[in-house]
Amino acid sequence: MAPYELILASGSSARRKLLEAAGVAFRVAPADVDEHALRNEIGQQAAPQRVALTLARAKAEEASRRVPAALVIGADQVLALDGAIYTKPADIAAARAQLRSLAGRTHELSSAVSLARKGHEVWSHIETAKLTMRDVSDAFLDDYLAAAGDRVCACVGAYELEGLGIQLFEQIDGDYFTILGLPLLPVLAELRRRDQLAT
Repeated sequence: MAPYELILASGSSARRKLLEAAGVAFRVAPADVDEHALRNEIGQQAAPQRVALTLARAKAEEASRRVPAALVIGADQVLALDGAIYTKPADIAAARAQLRSLAGRTHELSSAVSLARKGHEVWSHIETAKLTMRDVSDAFLDDYLAAAGDRVCACVGAYELEGLGIQLFEQIDGDYFTILGLPLLPVLAELRRRDQLAT
């Protein structure tokens, strides 16, 4: 039996599905963190990796203060292109604008994860993947957005790589799980080290 209850402090369905598929026992309790305020506090010039790690840590620590007996997983992902950090598009028009700016270029996705207990981080990890998007036509973008629908607004970069979004890309360099928002292998290794999972 695991020594602590495990909590995922994220409402991300992709992260939940990754942990469920790996057979990890946990429950979801999204963190209550003002990401916009935190991003402003970090500053516009901060490295994307620092932004992702700061947000992941804040989520893990906030949720672990509410459930101090648990081990909490916090995670965050930042997309950057030429130093500019992208956020989730507000609507389909914003999603289209994001995709047009990413088309034909290589961007980076940095995924950070933090484990916390009693309000303090006890472990963290970050990985970055590079993704090159095809120089897609306006007609393709229209068809893609019509087929994918509002789901694209829940994803930074306006794509789900595990779905239709894969058709946007010509090259990917990096870990698949990192691209989905959770560096799963390092997380599983750390949970085993902490006797949360069978070895």
